[in-house]
Formats: sequence, structure tokens, C-alpha cells
Amino acid sequence: MTQAELPTSAEVMAIPTTPPPHHPEKWKWYDYFTFNIDHKVIGIQYLVTSFIFYLIGGLMALAMRAELATPASDFLSPDLYNAFLTNHGTIMIFLWIVPASIGGFGNFLVPLMIGARDMAFPKLNALAFWVTVPAGMLIMGSFFFGGAQSGWTSYPPLSVVTANTAQSMWILAIVLAGTSSILGSLNFIVTIWKMRVPSMAWDQMPLFCWAMMATSILALVSTPVLAAGLTLLLFDINFGTSFFDPAKGGDVVMYQHLFWFYSHPAVYLMILPIFGIMSEVIPVHSRKPIFGYKAIAYSSLAICLVGLFVWVHHMFTSGTPPWMRIFFTISTLIVAVPTGVKIFSWVATMWGGKIRYNSAMLFAVGLLAMFVFGGLSGVTLGTAAFDLHVHDTYYVVGHFHYVLFGGSVFGLYAGLYHWYPKMTGRMLNEPLGKVHFILTFIGTNLTFLPMHQLGLQGMPRRVAMYDPQFQALNQLCTFGSIVLGISLLPFLANAIWSWSRGPQAADNPWDAKTLEWTTASPPIIENWEVLPVLTEGPYAYGEEPAEASANT
Repeated sequence: MTQAELPTSAEVMAIPTTPPPHHPEKWKWYDYFTFNIDHKVIGIQYLVTSFIFYLIGGLMALAMRAELATPASDFLSPDLYNAFLTNHGTIMIFLWIVPASIGGFGNFLVPLMIGARDMAFPKLNALAFWVTVPAGMLIMGSFFFGGAQSGWTSYPPLSVVTANTAQSMWILAIVLAGTSSILGSLNFIVTIWKMRVPSMAWDQMPLFCWAMMATSILALVSTPVLAAGLTLLLFDINFGTSFFDPAKGGDVVMYQHLFWFYSHPAVYLMILPIFGIMSEVIPVHSRKPIFGYKAIAYSSLAICLVGLFVWVHHMFTSGTPPWMRIFFTISTLIVAVPTGVKIFSWVATMWGGKIRYNSAMLFAVGLLAMFVFGGLSGVTLGTAAFDLHVHDTYYVVGHFHYVLFGGSVFGLYAGLYHWYPKMTGRMLNEPLGKVHFILTFIGTNLTFLPMHQLGLQGMPRRVAMYDPQFQALNQLCTFGSIVLGISLLPFLANAIWSWSRGPQAADNPWDAKTLEWTTASPPIIENWEVLPVLTEGPYAYGEEPAEASANT
């Protein structure tokens, strides 16, 4: 074949491939409990496992809210409250949102979206999932030793003074979860860079893949820093070192720098894949091309870059010099710009569209409302003058729950309702889905909106006993948390019943344009018998395919 005969991306055609080796067409149920290297199996393993931890973390939250319904300590003992407080945050971040969004949706969707048969390193991919299992076991096992007591940040000297076996188990669990994140991120970068079908140019790639690329780069840069800080803390606790002991020449504030250099970008690790899900759900159910494709794609990379330079806004009360407060206030405000680009692009996509308000779209629209509100309160917290007054109050708790629950969890639900037919071959029940959305939306606002007022009135976070003047608002928050807990019931019933008895799903029930919808529902083991042919862009709704245009 001469150079002139080689196909180009402009010709939009797939390279013929050797037929895949013979495999059973679909995996059996018991294959999902094995060391399976199929990216789809691993994605579902991540989703189911992380959802179990979500239920555990949610029960801890309900127990804490029951304790906070009255000013006195009359439901949980102080030690158990502290343990629940520490591990609720840990579980929700490291064992629910991060593995569900990156490991779950990322693994299931990325190879399908780029026309690959699997990830670049399948065995490494399976290892990344199975590393999270002992991490979860260490977290749960720590309760046999009293549970870690020093909050999910584990600041020294508190984490050293209260150190016990449980605190060391907590540190090892986070290091294992971080290892999983690093292995997965390396895999995503190589897969997206090298394994797209030959006809897929960068500007033809689904926006979810752009989000996963940015997320993976961010994780590779920031996660080793957290692992280093936690390893030094482990040495201080168990081996008598003094990396963070000022009395022996250590620097306690250095731990905060190491922790937040990862843990603020961790917000973007949790939200960037969700932004990718939004960019897939909204155009499909609005029946319009995505508005500002390149702006959304490049804004993900911009968030990845700027997100590495905002961590000190968590430390404005830690003796930071004025120049540092000014710099990180400005960088925090700047990072809102690429996020705003996405918000405006999604709204513009919906504007004038033929919107289908099914469950997936309702959660996507709900996320817009929740995340904009959480983002606005985040801008106030990123301003040093205001943060000094509300730091470590319930204003902060309300803010990050609007971002992480109203943002990330709403996005995960939108993705589950959207891709459930592709994952299982069954359709979810729409009336139950809408009940789930209504209860979740109401419960979220009842639980977290009053927290802003509590913080402005001065109620500190991380306490089980408080001044009686805060009781009425706390009882409203507790009632909201009960509604949130109840909201899970229709979803669980829907997901479990539909998996076995729901209506059969078509291969492409939403008439979507991305490549994952060109294979069977659920996909066969090798994804396609023959690699797919690109005939139009991923968001070409209302546009003629390239071949049709050429023949006109």
C-alpha cells in the first residue's frame, strides 16, 4: 500500500482488523467476582463496590445527624462520633465518588467511546480495582480498634496524639486508594492517546474522554504528594520520627501543604469526570449539538492546570503571609472561569432544544442548580477576608456538600440512568427514577442549605455538642438527611428489579451518536465484531452524516 492509499481521518473510515479470538458472547454473573481483565467488568465492579461503600458512608452520616438533632451527646459516644466523622468523609471521597466516577464510568466507557477493544494495560486495570478492596477492608476493620479519630484531614498533632492502630490502618487505606488512582490514571492516558480508532481525531473525541484525560493527568501529578505526606505521618506515629513535630525541628504546617496539594485537586478529580458525564447526557436529551465543543474540552485542561495552584485557600488561618493569601485568592477566583465556560455551554446546548425530561436529564439539570450554588459559596470561601470569619464553621460543610453531593453524586445518578441500558441491556423504570430525583433534590436542599446559616451564626464543624441556639436549624438538617436516606429506596428497588426483569433495551435507546451506542446492550466481550466506522461527529444532532452530505 502506497502512502497515497493510506486512509486518513478525513476519509472517516476504520482500519480492518483481525477478527477477535473466540470468547463467549457475554460474561456470566460469577465472572464479576473474579480477577477479570475486561474493562466493562472492571467498571461494573467499581460501580457496585463503591455504591456499597456509599451506603455505609450514608448510614454513618444519618447516625451523626441523629446525634446533632439535640445539643447534648445522647445518641453516639464522643469517640464513636469522631470515628464516624473521620470515616464518613474518607469513605465518600476515596471509596465512593473517586472510584465510581473514574474507575466505574471511566473504565466502562472510555474504550467503548474511542473504538478500542479494551484498556491499554488490562491486567494493571484489574489490579487497580482489587487494590481498593483491601483499602475498604482496612477502613472498616479500623473500627475494631476504635476507628481513626482525627478527621478525614488527619492533621498532626491531633492525629499523632490520638494515634492508635486504627489511625495507622486509615493511613494505609488511603495510600492503597491512591495507588489505585495512580495505576488507573496511567492506563487512561495511554489508552486515550494510543488506542483511538485511526479515524478519530482529537476534535472528534467525546468530551467525557477529554475530561478523563485531564483527570488522569491531575491524579498523576497530585496523588504521590499525598502518599508522601501520609507516609511521613505514619513514620511519626509508629517510628518516633519528627517530620511534623515543631518541638523536634519538624514543621506541622508542612503536612497541611502536602495534604491539600492533593486534596483540593481531589475536588476536580471528583468533578471533572462528572463534567464529562454532563457533556454526554445534555446534548443527547436536548437533541442538539453540544455548544462550544473546543471550549469545553480545553476548559477541562485549564481546570487541571489552574487546580494545582489553589490549595492554600484551605490554609488562610494557618499563619500564611499576606502575599500568599493574595496569590491564592486570585488563583481560586481564576479557576471558576473554565468551570463557568462549561456551565454556560451546557445551558446554551439546552436553549431551544427538544428536551426529554427523563431521569437522566432531571439529575443533570438538578446538578446545574446545585453546583452553581455551591460554586458561588466557594468563591466567597476562596476570598481570604471572608474565609477568616467562617473557616471551620458549618458554612464550609454546606458549601462542599453542595459541590460534592449536589454536584458529583447528582452527576453519578445522571450517568447511571443514562448508561444503565448499555451496561445491563435493561431499561430502568422512569416513574421510580423521577420519584428518586424529587426526593433527592428536596433532601439535599433541606440538609445542606441551613448549614450556611449555621456557619454564619458561628456554629463550628466537627462537634457533637453545641449551643442550644442552633438546635432548630440542626433539626431541619436532620429531617433533610432522613429524606435523603429514603430517596435511596426507590433507586435501589429500581436498579435491582430492572437488572433482572426490566424491559429489554435497544442497542441505542436514546438515539445517541457516540460509539458506545453502536455495539450491543450489554456489549459483547470484545466490544465489536469489527471496529466501528465513524460517519459523523459525537454530537451531530440535527446534522446530516458525512457520507450523506457527500452524496447530496
